[in-house]
Amino acid sequence: MRVLLTGSSGWLGRFLAPRLREAGHSVTGLDVAPGIDTDVIGSVADRACVERLFAEHCFDAVIHGGALHKPDIVRYPRQAFIDVNVSGTLHLLEAAVAHGASRFIFTSTTSLMISAAIRAGTANEAVWIDESLAPLEPRNIYGITKLAAEQMCRLIHAEHGLPVLILRTGRFFPEDDDTHRAPDGENMKANELLHRRLTVEDAADAHVLALERAPEIGFGTFILSAPTPFTRADCAALKTDATAVIARIFPDAPALYAARGWSLPERIDRVYDAGRAERVLGFRCRTGFAEQLAALRDQSPSPVTHDPTYLSPKEAG
Repeated sequence: MRVLLTGSSGWLGRFLAPRLREAGHSVTGLDVAPGIDTDVIGSVADRACVERLFAEHCFDAVIHGGALHKPDIVRYPRQAFIDVNVSGTLHLLEAAVAHGASRFIFTSTTSLMISAAIRAGTANEAVWIDESLAPLEPRNIYGITKLAAEQMCRLIHAEHGLPVLILRTGRFFPEDDDTHRAPDGENMKANELLHRRLTVEDAADAHVLALERAPEIGFGTFILSAPTPFTRADCAALKTDATAVIARIFPDAPALYAARGWSLPERIDRVYDAGRAERVLGFRCRTGFAEQLAALRDQSPSPVTHDPTYLSPKEAG
């Protein structure tokens, strides 16, 4: 298929574009910043640019991974989020319909499911988060605009029948967390594989599969995260003594962490359940907390990339 990939210079794009080509697709990368897999420098907020690309390439499919993200809140005004995340998505959806594209994959975020209350962690137990969570009350302009874009995807599918799959990805960024500093980045990323993270490689593989399955499924929203070892029955204990829950499931985890100088989480306030992606989409992340522990046992590199120097290409100039 002829695929338009937005955000092709970004962290996901640099892993996704080669996988798409390996699967036999012809990929045109669109990004505001140059990159090895970016063919066109431009913004999805520029309707004329989007329409020109569709007219020139007659895309069969769109994978819309380009966006302003949560760290961009301190860099850009709210209007920029609306222009890129909302209007840009609309431009792509309408062009896809007008030019007869057969499918549309939208990279969304689990962040839009986290209200201020969930973020504050005031509940008596960990919040179990799956696609049925409601009402959705995003706590910042990033989440608000991604949710609005999701709703436009739903509307266009309902009105025109365009197959659309929405992938709400957990964390897979390589840089340090922009709000938390303890534990350190690599330790934190390893911990997050328990309940809210996936590797960028798994995120890319999920998009390739979604591209294949979209016409068959028609429309769907899927959380993407490493398979959690927890169950709903663990939620109360996770909020009071997560370390004990982890040790019960992975008896050697405390010793492996201690040998590395890492700390297991004392409390976990939310758990992402990616079960629907496995049941309906047929996707399960290859890498989870068990694989992280295996790397510690073997003294091999962590399966999760940690790069505290990483800077988005659009900010790197």
